[in-house]
Amino acid sequence: MKKNVVLSLMIFFFVLIFISYAEANKTSLKFEIFYPSDAHPEKTTGNEFITGRAYVIISRNNEKELRFQTGYAGVPIWGENIFSLKPGEAAVIDEESFGYPLRSIKEIPPGEYFVQGFINLYSEFKRSDGHTIWAHNDQWEGQQWNRSPGNIYSDVIKVSIDPAKTKAIRLNCNHVIPPVEIPSDSEWVKRIKFESKILTDFWGRPMYLGATILLPKDYDKHSDVYYPVNYVQGHFSLAAPHGFRTDDPGEKNRRGRRGYEFYKFWNSDKCPRMIAVTFQHPCPYYDDSYAVNSQNVGPYGDAIMNELIPYIEEHFRVIRKPYARMLSGGSTGGWESFALQIFHPDFFGGTWTLCPDSVGFNWYEPVNIYEEKNAYYKEYEWIKVERPGRRDINGQVLTSRKDLFYYELALGDKNRSCGNFGAFEAVYSPIAEDGYPKPLWNWLTGEIDHSVAEYWKENYDLFYHLEKNWSLIGPELVGKLHIYVGDMDTWYLNNSVVTLEKFLESTKDPYYAGVVKYGWRGTHCWGPRGAELIKLFEEHITKNAPRGENPSKWKY
Repeated sequence: MKKNVVLSLMIFFFVLIFISYAEANKTSLKFEIFYPSDAHPEKTTGNEFITGRAYVIISRNNEKELRFQTGYAGVPIWGENIFSLKPGEAAVIDEESFGYPLRSIKEIPPGEYFVQGFINLYSEFKRSDGHTIWAHNDQWEGQQWNRSPGNIYSDVIKVSIDPAKTKAIRLNCNHVIPPVEIPSDSEWVKRIKFESKILTDFWGRPMYLGATILLPKDYDKHSDVYYPVNYVQGHFSLAAPHGFRTDDPGEKNRRGRRGYEFYKFWNSDKCPRMIAVTFQHPCPYYDDSYAVNSQNVGPYGDAIMNELIPYIEEHFRVIRKPYARMLSGGSTGGWESFALQIFHPDFFGGTWTLCPDSVGFNWYEPVNIYEEKNAYYKEYEWIKVERPGRRDINGQVLTSRKDLFYYELALGDKNRSCGNFGAFEAVYSPIAEDGYPKPLWNWLTGEIDHSVAEYWKENYDLFYHLEKNWSLIGPELVGKLHIYVGDMDTWYLNNSVVTLEKFLESTKDPYYAGVVKYGWRGTHCWGPRGAELIKLFEEHITKNAPRGENPSKWKY
């Protein structure tokens, strides 16, 4: 009995000591983020008060506004969910709030810093599947939290911070980001946007699809001509396809200069006349839906195939036949262009896919999700090596795999970062009990859930889909698959292409008769683009035009 009493007393005193130690080491620093009533964007949220996520960002410089300094290699940011926050009421960022690259604000070295507060607004979605979720509703900016209309932010202030001494720092988010300005149409470029019935029915609130259409030279003068179409896949953008621009931005603006050079080609006698189209289909999880049906993201595949493409082909003079529909895209757009081609093999006439996001998940970038136990570490008997996430052309690691996910976790839990990795799970994963995507792995530890991995395999592993269904879809894909990737791809995307190529080269009855090319020391996104790509389309369409078609009509 006495031993039990003594043991109980010892445990009691140890607990007291631990609590005292924890309190002694607890920082007094916290950030209080609030907004005034005149910055209340009620129309944006659809709610009387604000639900969303509050951020605090610090930097040692104020060369550009802090909300634009975050990123995988950016300045520290911490986030905290907020629920029905009233005007003047504070959202608190303290030492328990998750951040990146510093996990906690108590890790901030004492010094002088610039600081900014920010509130990312969430909207309520009562979906037709019975789940209700809160997420950021895109405002036609492409799910960019730091630019999204209606989101609110504070002035940048300069403060002295010492986590052991500094107490509350208050940040007044009194600035509201204005609506997006849609570029005006021109003789070359037209834009469309309409409410999707399919997506609105699923999400329980108005959801939109759009497209930017680049017309060929003298489109209006040749009213009897119908044209091949290039459906360009990729991230949300209101810019013209292929970067097309009619003004010369100068040599220093390399991307803009490429767009101007493309305009000169597009307007020349060397260019075959065709229509180029980019889609806009942002969803509550990303700037892009990945153009497939998904439990979490919804029936975007159906919406694109049954609403968006028919709308384009009814309102513009597109040849509505498979041989004249060309797909292209890189990275996200690379995966989409490849997926659209193999999921709809008899609708599209070919894809030119650059640096696609992992086409097979035996290489989900540097991770085999089917065989590995942990996504963040490669484990051997005696050592544990942290996995890379990004690399440069010389193979130097830029960011670890873990840090890529930690940055997005700071931006939002439950896949609400609106970043690439949150989007993968939103598209590929089943729904969890709470209505949000079921994680492929624990974002804190990297431990893989292989039941989710199997779901990814059966539904979105493009290599597995081809391997399993080649006898059925192969005949429709002969000569249509063209894949390009750099052998030093920044995101290690060449690995899954290598596996896919081995299968494609093994195909018989029929042989795939396509192209897989690797760029020596090529990074993300190596491959043909611009004028070179258009010429490849022309050659392919002319070669595969059915008897009775007259390609010379659109080669004026």
